[in-house]
Amino acid sequence: MAFASAKRTTAALMVTLSGAALAACGPQVHAHTRSIDSASAASPGRTATGSPSASGAPSAAASASGSVFSPSPTASSAPTGQASSPTSAPVPAQSGGAQPGSPSAGAPSGTPLVSTSIQHGTEDGGKSVALTFDDGPDPRWTPQVLALLKQHHAKATFCEIGPNAQRYPYLTKQITEDGFRLCDHSVHHDEQQSKKSLDYNTHEIVDAQREIAAAAGPGAKLWYYRAPGGDFSPAIRNIAADHGLRPLGWTVDTNDWKRPGAPAIMKTINQELRPGGIILMHDGGGDRSQSVAALAALLDQLDAQGYTYSYPAR
Repeated sequence: MAFASAKRTTAALMVTLSGAALAACGPQVHAHTRSIDSASAASPGRTATGSPSASGAPSAAASASGSVFSPSPTASSAPTGQASSPTSAPVPAQSGGAQPGSPSAGAPSGTPLVSTSIQHGTEDGGKSVALTFDDGPDPRWTPQVLALLKQHHAKATFCEIGPNAQRYPYLTKQITEDGFRLCDHSVHHDEQQSKKSLDYNTHEIVDAQREIAAAAGPGAKLWYYRAPGGDFSPAIRNIAADHGLRPLGWTVDTNDWKRPGAPAIMKTINQELRPGGIILMHDGGGDRSQSVAALAALLDQLDAQGYTYSYPAR
């Protein structure tokens, strides 16, 4: 009897120890499961199959299994291979045989050389203005504009039409030799450019850049791209930035192309003039006698008001 009682006591003790072991094991399993669930919850968009999330991060299950992903880029309105973020850090141009007007050799694919955002401010800031002249060069009006600028020690940027630069290369050379900056203003001055194909837009920007650079001569630099009529689109801005051209806007539209008279041009300027602004005028595209007269008055006024002259920021 005593022996039987001892067997029953031993059996009961084994059952108790077995239950304790199971109770200790259970929480460990559930704790591991919760750690995976928590990781998934902390990164929305991850899937149980290990597909990358919208941010490109693999799921916790994939990480646990050692799977490696090459996430696809997120959707963008930019053309294939072009970055669309205006905040992308500029990548310096690299030497190595790049032809005029083409992207710098060795530039990372899909990385813009300059910001894709449209520039509306001056390089120097403060009480400065940036003078810009579109649609030239023109053999009659461009020399008069240059003479006035040099007389006032003013800086300016010339946004040239590619074929005009080819037609009058000596003027494009003079602009750079006098220390002024060049800007690409397209091949055909098409103000409906954004409605056209990617190939057409590339032609308008890149071929004009090559034409202007060739007219200016070896070592000449183009700094900006101004879309005709300000007709920018994300694709147009990306193409320009990929070729080292900062999209260029303005803050003062003088409407001088309408030829309303020099006093009317000056009135428009004074309504919109602010420190740090960019002034849009013309030195080509028709009779610019009113533009030249208004420029003479404007330069006198800016000097008297204590403005300084700057370039658009890059």
